[in-house]
Parts: sequence; C-alpha cells; structure tokens
Amino acid sequence: MAGDITTIARPYAEAVFERAKETGQIDAWSEALALLTAVTADPQLAAQISNPTVPRERIRELILDVCGDGLPAEVGNLLRLLAQNARLAAVSEIARLFEERRVADQGVRQVSIRSAFEIGSDQQEALAAALAQRFGDQVELTVETDSALLGGIEIRAGDLVIDDSVRGKIKQLANALQF
Repeated sequence: MAGDITTIARPYAEAVFERAKETGQIDAWSEALALLTAVTADPQLAAQISNPTVPRERIRELILDVCGDGLPAEVGNLLRLLAQNARLAAVSEIARLFEERRVADQGVRQVSIRSAFEIGSDQQEALAAALAQRFGDQVELTVETDSALLGGIEIRAGDLVIDDSVRGKIKQLANALQF
C-alpha cells in the first residue's frame, strides 16, 4: 500500500515543486505542506478523509478553516484538485516527496540507513563518502538501528533500495523457493 500512495503522490509533488520553483516560493510551499500534513494527521480529520460519505469539498473547506491564513492561495487549488480526485489521504506523502525533491534540487541526496547493529561515526562517514561517490551528490544520512533486520544493512535513497540484511536475504530465499 505504501508504494501505491507514493505512486499516487509523486505527480502531485513534482507539479507542486515545479510551480514553487518557478514562482520562487519553495519555502512557502514547504511550510504549507508541513502544515497540511500536521492538520490531515489529526485522527478525527483522517477518519473523515477516509469516509466516502463525507463530501470531499466539505473536507477541503474544513482543512482550509483549520489552517487559517497560513497557506498561500495556490494551496487551495491543490486541495481542490486533491479533493476532486479523492486524493486528500496523499497529502503527507506529497509533502515528503516535495521535501525529497527540494533537497535533491540543492544537490543533496537524503539517504536512510537501517542497520541491525549500531554504526559508528567512522563507518557512517565511510558510507556517506561511498554513497556520495556513487550518486554524484552530497549525501545526508539518517541512521537507525533495527534489530528486526537480524544482521546486515538496508539503504534507501529515493526509489533505490539496497537490502543487504539477513531478513532481506531470508525473504529472497523464501521467494525463490515458492513455486
């Protein structure tokens, strides 16, 4: 399901980013999308967004009311489009992809690393250097420890996933054994 929402959100995020860049309002859009993400994360509003009996336009108006004057005028147009296409649930993913694109536009690639064990600062620097060389961009690392990986490492940079974890190897083996 996460892949589906990313597929849905990507064209919106790309269009919003291009418009923001063209009008010189990248920071304003970034703030507006962060606000929309916070507002749509409210459990009561999220329940209404996922309820097909609630009119989409009503939800859009509710979001605009809660946000108040903190949104650029074009954000209302985005909300109208998302409401018409029943895509309001994609707001947080649109914001995430927008931020990913904003950082990439600055020549920095966000890379998430999950490891089964703690990664020392020397190892992090070596990984960052190797990834920067591979991508040809500066790299901003986010490192987290996840014992569920059992061993090894998982690297995510945008759509690229390098899964060299024990759990990943077990999944590959299980898939290969299925007929």
